[in-house]
Amino acid sequence: MKMKLTGVVMALCLILGPGSFKGAAAAGLKAADMVKDGQAINLASPRYTALFEELVTKYKFTHRQLLRLFYGVTISRRVLELMDKQYEALPYYKYYPIFVNQRMIDEGRRMLILHRTLLNRIEKKIGVDRQIVVAVWGMESRYGRHQGRFKIFQTLNTMFDAYPRRRAFYRQQLISYLLLCREDKVNPLSINGSYGAAFGQTQFIPSSFREYAVDFDHDGRRDVWNSVPDVLASIANYLHHFHWTLKGPVYADIGHELKAPALIAAYKKGRKGLVSRQQVQKLQQVDIPPSPHNGLLTIVGLELPDNGMRYLAGYPNFQAITKWNNSNRYAMAVSELAQRLIAPE
Repeated sequence: MKMKLTGVVMALCLILGPGSFKGAAAAGLKAADMVKDGQAINLASPRYTALFEELVTKYKFTHRQLLRLFYGVTISRRVLELMDKQYEALPYYKYYPIFVNQRMIDEGRRMLILHRTLLNRIEKKIGVDRQIVVAVWGMESRYGRHQGRFKIFQTLNTMFDAYPRRRAFYRQQLISYLLLCREDKVNPLSINGSYGAAFGQTQFIPSSFREYAVDFDHDGRRDVWNSVPDVLASIANYLHHFHWTLKGPVYADIGHELKAPALIAAYKKGRKGLVSRQQVQKLQQVDIPPSPHNGLLTIVGLELPDNGMRYLAGYPNFQAITKWNNSNRYAMAVSELAQRLIAPE
């Protein structure tokens, strides 16, 4: 089997020529500095040999399929550049207006009205608050209008071949992508998405699609590109999987400074720094809502424009949003947008 796979690689390399990416970046250089836009992916590398072997032996792809799919795939330098300039790196006071603005609020409120019956069904069956579902939809794709312009297959190969820091992650995403395309009868070369390889109105990465996407309109296909029922139910299903509590609290403001070493320590630990609601109340001298099932809280800090900080207690519902996107800034923007969608005029 390995000899046959090596033959496939050799045949591809004769056509494409060896890739010019060097495995180890020089000190101070980013991944984009190590490649030329449009250069061939390095199919001669051991990582691709091993990938092809796994695709054939474990997942039953054929040599012909691999040759047809990977022939001519090139690196996108722009993808690599954008990976090092993500929005979530902005301080919160610069980050949230990108998403929590009047246009997003007005359109989100319209979506709540337009899809009221569908959202009623989702709340009843899946148990996730409608405004949160719609807010995530807005954050991810501007309510379906922006689904991305990067070819997902090229993006996945770019990250696997030329972004060493996250190579292992994108190797698994590449496999998941090929599997989901086979399962849902989608042409792998046809899908556009984000520079991070997220796609559809949900902006799921491949592994998330395979695990959480649902066929809510019962047409036999999990369509996160065109079916609003599938899109909204898939968002809700993801959050439900991470223990969303319907009508439960999401966060509570606890002041502009932390008053106890235990809270400072929890804040520095990020999502792993869990404390009880009782601790927060006692140490911070605030009154905050009970936590469903006595769930532990995280301590979140958000940057203010005057160099100050806004501190929050993040409830399990807040933590569920960070399972979607591990940025606290993202989770807070979703939470604030959701609040504005149901706030009275």
